[in-house]
Amino acid sequence: MTRTRAPATRSSPSPGADPVLLEVIRYRLESIVEEMQWSLIRGSFSPVVKEALDASCSLFDAGGTVIAQSRSNPSHLGSLVFSVRSILAQYPVASMEDGDVYIMNDPYLGGTHLPDIALVMPLVVDGRVVAMSASMAHQVDVGGIMAGSVPTHATEIFHEGLRLPALRLAHRGVVDDGLLRLIRQNVRLPDTLQGDLNAQLAAGKIALRRLAETGVRYGWPQLTALFAELLDRSEAMTRKALAALPAGTYSYVDYLDNDGIDLDRRIRIEVAVTLDGKGNVTFDFEGTSAQVRGPLNIVPSGVHSAAFYGVRAITDPAIPTNGGCFRPVTVKLPPRSLVNPDAPAPVNGRTPVMKRIASCIVGALAQVLPERFPAASAASVLVLAFGGEWPADGPDGRDNRDRPGTPGAASRPARRRFVVTDLINGGSGAALGHDGIDGIATDMTNGMSLTAEVLELEAPIRLLRCAIRADSGGAGAFRGGCGLEREYLVLHGPVSISHRGERHYAQAPGLAGGGDGALATSEILRVDGSIETVPSKGMLVLQAGDRLRVSTPGGGGYGPVAQRSADAIAEDRRSGKAGAGAG
Repeated sequence: MTRTRAPATRSSPSPGADPVLLEVIRYRLESIVEEMQWSLIRGSFSPVVKEALDASCSLFDAGGTVIAQSRSNPSHLGSLVFSVRSILAQYPVASMEDGDVYIMNDPYLGGTHLPDIALVMPLVVDGRVVAMSASMAHQVDVGGIMAGSVPTHATEIFHEGLRLPALRLAHRGVVDDGLLRLIRQNVRLPDTLQGDLNAQLAAGKIALRRLAETGVRYGWPQLTALFAELLDRSEAMTRKALAALPAGTYSYVDYLDNDGIDLDRRIRIEVAVTLDGKGNVTFDFEGTSAQVRGPLNIVPSGVHSAAFYGVRAITDPAIPTNGGCFRPVTVKLPPRSLVNPDAPAPVNGRTPVMKRIASCIVGALAQVLPERFPAASAASVLVLAFGGEWPADGPDGRDNRDRPGTPGAASRPARRRFVVTDLINGGSGAALGHDGIDGIATDMTNGMSLTAEVLELEAPIRLLRCAIRADSGGAGAFRGGCGLEREYLVLHGPVSISHRGERHYAQAPGLAGGGDGALATSEILRVDGSIETVPSKGMLVLQAGDRLRVSTPGGGGYGPVAQRSADAIAEDRRSGKAGAGAG
């Protein structure tokens, strides 16, 4: 059993710090990470970042403790803690210089899954590192056996793409051209990947510049002391909130559909949440399935991300989110399990596991505090990674042949690839006093679906339908959020699709007498009129004229349906979200 407690190392706090100045610095740090986040989003090349928002930013002190996080993707933000820790183990702060940039993505060395590449940049003042900026962005492709680098049939991490240990991408402001060329050589869309890396670099530089300005204004001795004070205050507030919850051990069990290989084998997730009444919390995963053959294993950094998210979900949202919030947390992970696999087990599908862990943590406490917590959400995001090639004179309206002067250019079509990833959310769970929300990211992710215009610009695929899925939210006094329906038409094939979904077998349960959310479904409508049912995870190939139709799951309902108000029932019918039988 691996036990991990969040690091407690800290600088000396500033006793009697001016509370007004402390709040000024807190909001200054938060504004820096938000500016960093939106700079990254606006400067990126790939739709999965610039449209789906699958990227995150943080600031760290010189010791590697997070001091501020952007409002972005919790699955990244917790993992960045471990990425920074891994980089510092390889490159101690004493060796860092102004203009250095560090890169990594290896899950077994502190990353999360291979598409999520972390960049870390130190701020050096008078020859000493005083802080660091860090970002993580989901790259649209990092190689591997399938376009998009999220193959649901991977059986080892080598199938999933390029692994980067902690490396120095730039030294004293000069990018390592050899390393960059190696990365470009191993991915399907090298210009897109480099564009997103450049966006991360630019965002990191903006953050360091803003931090430097803050240090000049307030002085670094005072500022670093205030960093420590902010950490200590968040820790104290988190411990107080945890101590206010009923002491005891609360367990919750849920099941994932399968691992992408053994499609009929359900995967058990069990978490016991222990509150000691003194402000400490332990998450014990004993009873969770052993590591699986397919890519749904999750490394400890991802489990800690889910645990950190869980702590923030069950405590006061007004507490500033930083490393102090995580000091009361202990995580126990059984060896060679789904949540603590041995290399080289595949891990690219760790997102549904993270989401379900977070959902289980909330669900455990909802059993004893149903008036405070919601019913289970869909806790699922359907990830579709499309890959293929544009035709020579394609539906994008461009001449895609080789340039004049190339041998055979007039007759040989170019291999102009496309890779595009779409994220489709389900519904959130209802709670006392309000219905769930339709088609929203919950439990560890904040991604958005691509618009029709973006998808059709990036790939020869037409989005025929995008709608709220009627009758998918669990019935109840308060209705669960509905899932979504989307239908895709392939204009030029073949198109490969990695289809990674969840809740095709296990519904989101209701709470306090509420009904369960609807299961997810997916199917292929072939051009010849035949229909094929798609399992929750699978590798698909569609030809021109084929359609993929997906329906995401709904959230659980809250309270008996007999208690739903007449006005709410009428509104359900008017909006089309629920029919006569759904309440």
